[in-house]
Amino acid sequence: MTQAYCVKCKAKREMKSPQNITMKNGKAAVQGICPVCGTKLFRIGGKV
Repeated sequence: MTQAYCVKCKAKREMKSPQNITMKNGKAAVQGICPVCGTKLFRIGGKV
């Protein structure tokens, strides 16, 4: 699983339903949801 920092929980969390995305500048990133609070998690340069 992919980990990212949750700003709301102030801790690293495992992403729930991570998805590979491409940012506007063309770089790869992973976007998911925090399993504890439901906030969007984002990690630049990662792969699922």
